[in-house]
Amino acid sequence: MKKRLVAYFSASGTTKKTAEMVAGVNGDDLYEIVPKELYTSADLNWMDKKSRSSIEMNDKSFRPEMVGTDADIASYDEILLGFPIWWYVAPTIINTFLEKYDFTGKKIILFATSGGSSFGNTVKELQPSAPGAEIVEGRVLNRGKQDIENWVKSL
Repeated sequence: MKKRLVAYFSASGTTKKTAEMVAGVNGDDLYEIVPKELYTSADLNWMDKKSRSSIEMNDKSFRPEMVGTDADIASYDEILLGFPIWWYVAPTIINTFLEKYDFTGKKIILFATSGGSSFGNTVKELQPSAPGAEIVEGRVLNRGKQDIENWVKSL
């Protein structure tokens, strides 16, 4: 069996719960991507063009700082990488995470939570941040525990 890391970013707690269920299926290790400055509900107000998340997502070069860079990526075969979908892509802190480590030769399988958006251009926008890695679109996981278990077991 491949050794997997489930790494995730969660702004409101939804993706954290999903990541914990993903990791729990096979007992995979869990790693939280934590922003140096936590997001408030005002920061996440996508209807406000001046909210922090709106500003970050409008500038694809923006890289929010992370707390800690202690994930032992080298010891894993695959990384299941989870995040909420923002504007049909991953939040730019996911680029920050990918750019902090060497993912050469690794397979990164994406999963997300979303209120209705799909992955859109996510793979295309993340690939330059992890040259040498294979990034594949996984699944938007909003349908509950059984859906999560079925998806993880299918990998």
